[in-house]
Amino acid sequence: MQPIAESELIINKDGSIFHLHLKPEQLADTVLLVGDPGRVATISDMFDKIEHKVQNREFVTHTGTYKGKRFTALATGIGTDNIDIVLNELDALVNIDLKTRLPKPEHKTLNLIRIGTSGGLQEDLDVDSFLMTETAIGFDGLLNFYKKRNSVCKLDIEKEFKTHMNWNPLLTSPYFVDGSKELLEKLGDGIRKGMTISAPGFYGPQARVIRLDIQDPDINDKIRSFSYDNKKITNYEMESSALFGLSALLGHKAATICVIIANRYAGKYSKDYKPAVKKLIETVLNRLV
Repeated sequence: MQPIAESELIINKDGSIFHLHLKPEQLADTVLLVGDPGRVATISDMFDKIEHKVQNREFVTHTGTYKGKRFTALATGIGTDNIDIVLNELDALVNIDLKTRLPKPEHKTLNLIRIGTSGGLQEDLDVDSFLMTETAIGFDGLLNFYKKRNSVCKLDIEKEFKTHMNWNPLLTSPYFVDGSKELLEKLGDGIRKGMTISAPGFYGPQARVIRLDIQDPDINDKIRSFSYDNKKITNYEMESSALFGLSALLGHKAATICVIIANRYAGKYSKDYKPAVKKLIETVLNRLV
């Protein structure tokens, strides 16, 4: 086997991975992913101690312990394009020998849990409530660039959804991929489950109209009315499809739990969602230990 070329796997002069600026020893096996760099400190403030603080661009990482268990809190920034960077580099940190540039003989599995915020698409989703993603729906197209995407995607529901939506061929083909069943059971007790769309933008791709009309003004109504196996699409966010898809392809366990901060159809927005996010972080940490 040939070593991975320097142009494909870029290592910084200090031995850290290119974008994240992390070294293997600075990463815990359980990683809490947040979009907002400022939210990393909200997590690490709960740690017993902090071992490492690393930052490059929007990628902020704090590693430490909570009740004796080691965690990494990592900000990905917004969007599935950033998740592509984060997932591939996290996997390289644990499954590639960065000195020889060769895969390690034994695979290591990471637990990757996204804690985020989201907009509800069903009227009965209360603002400041929690929702755990059972299936992520990619409107972003990222996973379609990877050869084995069909091996981790739910092809039957993809077909039914595209038919239901009369899917516009100008848009990227959507994909459906489940999160980790093990993490769903460990973290999801008493939390509503749903199917979550990861959109490639906040405005037009989520059917928000400011000054630009969107190509299908009825898209959210069609999304809301879709049902598969008695399950509805519950919410929008911007990262989970790539997180679930790449984790499945790379052999990691992934989960997403979000605070619903807006309900698009009830017309409600949280007056202050930060306490709910903090409560969600505490809930996730305690369930993981």
